[in-house]
Amino acid sequence: MLLAGEWVIGTNLIDVENPQDGEIIAQVPAATKEEVLFAIQEGVQGAEIASRLSTFERMGILKRAADWIDEKQSLFAETIATEGSKTIREARKEVMRCIETIRISAEEARRIHGETIPFDQTAGNENRVGYYQRFPIGLIVAITPFNDPLNLVAHKLGPAIAAGNSIIIKPSSVTPISALLLAEAFTQAGLPKKILSVITGHSSEIGDVLVSHPDVRMISFTGGYEAGKIISSKAGIKKLSMELGSNSPCIVLKDADILEAVKAIASGAFWAAGQNCLGVQRVYIEKEVYKIFEELVAEATKQLSVGDKLSEETEMGPLITEREAIRIEKLVQEALRNGASLLCGGTRKGAFYSPTVLTNVDSNSKIAQEEIFGPVLILEKVNDLEEAIQKSNNVSYGLQAGIFTQNLDNAFKAIRELECGGVIVNDSSDFRIDAMPFGGVKQSGIGREGVAFSIQEMTEQKVVCFKLNSNF
Repeated sequence: MLLAGEWVIGTNLIDVENPQDGEIIAQVPAATKEEVLFAIQEGVQGAEIASRLSTFERMGILKRAADWIDEKQSLFAETIATEGSKTIREARKEVMRCIETIRISAEEARRIHGETIPFDQTAGNENRVGYYQRFPIGLIVAITPFNDPLNLVAHKLGPAIAAGNSIIIKPSSVTPISALLLAEAFTQAGLPKKILSVITGHSSEIGDVLVSHPDVRMISFTGGYEAGKIISSKAGIKKLSMELGSNSPCIVLKDADILEAVKAIASGAFWAAGQNCLGVQRVYIEKEVYKIFEELVAEATKQLSVGDKLSEETEMGPLITEREAIRIEKLVQEALRNGASLLCGGTRKGAFYSPTVLTNVDSNSKIAQEEIFGPVLILEKVNDLEEAIQKSNNVSYGLQAGIFTQNLDNAFKAIRELECGGVIVNDSSDFRIDAMPFGGVKQSGIGREGVAFSIQEMTEQKVVCFKLNSNF
């Protein structure tokens, strides 16, 4: 692991397995509390070093890191596909997004600026002038999940470096290698030591130290809601940015392009075996087109190729662990016992769970209310847009939603009334580019990612005011 800029080997090791067959593909250190404390101590010094880097130097480091990844795209893609759930084609897209995220970070570094303040707007202050500027927050701890093991790390690391901060990254213990490769890109790019640590280990052993230490000025966390609650309760007085998942709905109205909706929703539901916080989970279809949509989406789902992640023909691989596949299996079986109907899928083999479409699901059931985070799609017939919006909002999450319609009035009604951080019109809820603000409401989290918006979260404002000579 990378400890304050130095590569170290731990005494205790964690096996990294390929979820497809259980093969051990690597071992990484299980960091100790003492190593975490050392990383924090060095990271405080690293924050001072980072803050003194000029904008030009930060941009250069980010650009060189992106170029290094670009030159080794195959290595990064094969790593993502081997340690995680993504197919090789999905992994290649993630690598390209990572490169773009780092390059956007370099560009946004030049746009960290403030504004002048008209102090003379208040009587008696006619001889005052000034402005505000932004300054780095200091040492950041970033905790990242398994489902996007490279680009979600880049979304925290790139803006942190652009803003002049130091950062400790704790990647998922099941997919740590991609984060370590990204750290190598930054060491090759000339990032000064002490600014970056990538610590591998078990959250149960080192998590409390990372999130509660008073020298840590911000926590950027992507993961589950329950884990987010625990972190919030232990963090103390520091900045928090949290993306905590979703239960994303899509609405299909009778005037929609049905073929386009089917294509987008099938892709949005089963990308990365459904392990995608933006993935489509619920679809509300207006009654006039429900039957044709149901038939077409079931057919599209059945045609998905499930198998070897490294095969160019494969469209969906396994879940991240067999335990996760068993969890999905139990959720579906519970729904079926409670009256749901199975259109297709519903079978498990090891860590593989077939892409599944359910109908007649109770809106208040566990599978409809919680984040599934697996390859399961729920269809429900509705009478009109009003009902679709009401049911879309009837969950505790609100990250993104999609609506398919050709009617601008309907689109804007959905935009106004859907309780979420983003509404995607005529595409599925899982659409995202790395430059846009990204985050949700309710239990989907606090704050926003997306490079420029992360930089705002990772900096603070400082007001500067000059009192001039009264005779000026």
